[in-house]
Amino acid sequence: MEPHNHTRVSQFFLLRLSDDPDLQPLLFGLFLSTYLVTVLGNLLLILAVSSDSHFHTPMYFFLSHLSLADIGISTTTVPNMLVNLQTQSKSIPYAGCLAQVTIFSLFACLESLLLTVMAYDRLVAICHPLHYLVIMNRQLCGLLVLVSFSISLLNSQLHYLMMSQLTFCADVEIPHFFCELSQLLNLACSDISTSNILIYFIGAILAGVPLSGILYSYIRIISSILRVSSSDGKYKAFSTCGSHLSVVCLFYGAALGVYLSSTVSSSHRKGAVVSVIYTVVTPLLNPFIYSLRNRDIKSALWGIIIRMA
Repeated sequence: MEPHNHTRVSQFFLLRLSDDPDLQPLLFGLFLSTYLVTVLGNLLLILAVSSDSHFHTPMYFFLSHLSLADIGISTTTVPNMLVNLQTQSKSIPYAGCLAQVTIFSLFACLESLLLTVMAYDRLVAICHPLHYLVIMNRQLCGLLVLVSFSISLLNSQLHYLMMSQLTFCADVEIPHFFCELSQLLNLACSDISTSNILIYFIGAILAGVPLSGILYSYIRIISSILRVSSSDGKYKAFSTCGSHLSVVCLFYGAALGVYLSSTVSSSHRKGAVVSVIYTVVTPLLNPFIYSLRNRDIKSALWGIIIRMA
């Protein structure tokens, strides 16, 4: 057996969504426009919530932080993809790959936790409406966001430590359009048994616990709504959860699609294409889902756009 060179690599090579040179300008224009709309839409939503006192409520407080997480997820992955498309290069420096793994894990975990917190907020609003403002007070809301940030930061640091301990035999191609820890583990020359156990353990906790919390909240919510005798009351209660439930289905549905595609299909390119859903499409659609279903948000956004024009 030939000895492996375990020196730290200086760069990685990322898989493109398509190697067809005729498609590169089209993909660049598509992802550039999508990224700009994503950032602008989420920034406008944050601005609307922070500038209008009518939106100084727990639901919109959490929503503004969810928009921040969406901007973070998209900014971590899309700009580097655009640079590579424009320069016809697949490379990413080792430090850049390390930063991408760390920051992406931070914002992805934050989004998952914020969706759980928002589910709890809807649970209190529907099941305990008379005590809503007492339970969801400013101190508790701030604490929930702070805990979500702290857990996400801890998760990202664990990803950083795992990534920094890996060694590679040579400059390697990552079968993805951005650096993802699970893909890097498969390419490492060093022993990854401990890292694999740790990453699956962390993933089970940080994905399973929030999802279980969301499911529990909606079981309680649906049970409470079914006890409402008025059809108008049921519709109003369901409508307050519609946007959040749509975002939850989009986020976790995309993550499940990525997992299933990697398990069922051996094509790395198909897995990368499916990953576009939760890195690009989900952050793009979230502000539209909340604004299109909410007249107050639409009015505030139009007011901001008119003042800026």
